[in-house]
Amino acid sequence: MSLRSKDTAIDEIVASCNGDLRGAVRALLLINEHLEAELAKAYAAAADQGLAERGGSVLH
Repeated sequence: MSLRSKDTAIDEIVASCNGDLRGAVRALLLINEHLEAELAKAYAAAADQGLAERGGSVLH
């Protein structure tokens, strides 16, 4: 992602929160927490299937 597209994404996120920077950061933190939980589930599923032991970096 280029710097320009990152700036555009940031502007869009802030605009979606009506210019509220704290609201935008709060929304990003919530999304990040959700993604971390999904990743933890994926790692757990891989471990349950023995994939983590076979290849080491199956999810990377």
